[in-house]
Amino acid sequence: MSNCRPSVLRVSAITLAIGAACLLGACALSPAGKSGNARVPQPAKPVDLTRYVGRWYEMARYENGFERNCEAVTADYAARDDGLIDVTNSCRKGDVNGPPDVSQGRAKIVAGSGDAKLKVSFFGPFYVGNYWVLDHADDYSWSIVGEPSGRFLWILTREARPAANVRQALIERVAALGYDTSMLRTTRHE
Repeated sequence: MSNCRPSVLRVSAITLAIGAACLLGACALSPAGKSGNARVPQPAKPVDLTRYVGRWYEMARYENGFERNCEAVTADYAARDDGLIDVTNSCRKGDVNGPPDVSQGRAKIVAGSGDAKLKVSFFGPFYVGNYWVLDHADDYSWSIVGEPSGRFLWILTREARPAANVRQALIERVAALGYDTSMLRTTRHE
């Protein structure tokens, strides 16, 4: 019996460490702001990830802590050989010419979601962030991204500064999805 105790303690310590890491990761991504949509819709259509990868420019977002003071925001997605997706989020702090701030992570596809739902990790091996492609253009020129709580929302485009009629149509589509458009913060680009 005394030989079993150290391994039980090691297993318990490992389990506790993993649980603490998961909790910290969940807290780091836990939305603290108000929800802009109490009834987040399911994604409108499947996503062809071969067409989705590449560079996206953030047109607008719901303000959040991890993008505080960010302008000129871009997101780059690249397919990996192991089926995951590399994610590189970049911004300029304080101004479109401010110092760069880059975070790298990875995403995995949620099975059965038509590739429209992903789990994202920027903090190691635990996939705790939800990334839902709620809608996108047939030609993949724009995308609306959210998650289940309704506290995070991004409007992404392939152009840094889309035309005014495109911007207006995207804001109208966000409203049609049930989001409070008064909470949108426009992202500035050069």
